[in-house]
Amino acid sequence: MDPNYNSNLYFGSCAGCSKAVQGEGSACRAMGHLFHDACFTCSVCSKKLSSKPFYTVSGRIYCEEDFLYSGVHPSSEVCNSCGHLIMDLVLQARGKSYHPSCFCCVVCRQSLEGQPFSVDTDNRVYCVRDYHKVQAPRCAACRVPILPTEGSTESIRVVSFNRNYHVECYSGEVNLI
Repeated sequence: MDPNYNSNLYFGSCAGCSKAVQGEGSACRAMGHLFHDACFTCSVCSKKLSSKPFYTVSGRIYCEEDFLYSGVHPSSEVCNSCGHLIMDLVLQARGKSYHPSCFCCVVCRQSLEGQPFSVDTDNRVYCVRDYHKVQAPRCAACRVPILPTEGSTESIRVVSFNRNYHVECYSGEVNLI
């Protein structure tokens, strides 16, 4: 008999099927238990998990894909911006969940985590500076947006005949007859 032949070696019972585990290379040890390679599988897709990343939740075993993307993950929060599962810090804004890096200004892409922001009528999110640049009325004389002065949140403008002007651009001479 070949001395390297080990099919009769008994290693214990498989935690998956309760049958004997015999022979080297046909089993794996996970979570303190012994499994046949064929029995250590994902509880969702039945993919073999020997030598692969896996997760356990409530005694069930999951491959990485099913754990991360099938809603099994305990947080089950999906980012409103990118659509991926949020694995760590969840940023809540406007009643929705985001990755902190995904909640950003649509113009400059700067993260708005912990920052004031504005939303337009199409629910696009802006940093305050870009919101003013995009949404501010334009001066009828110079065509530049009428923005708040540095350190202020309010802008001053002159409105004449349904047209907006910077104070310094308005020349409202009224000709009286």
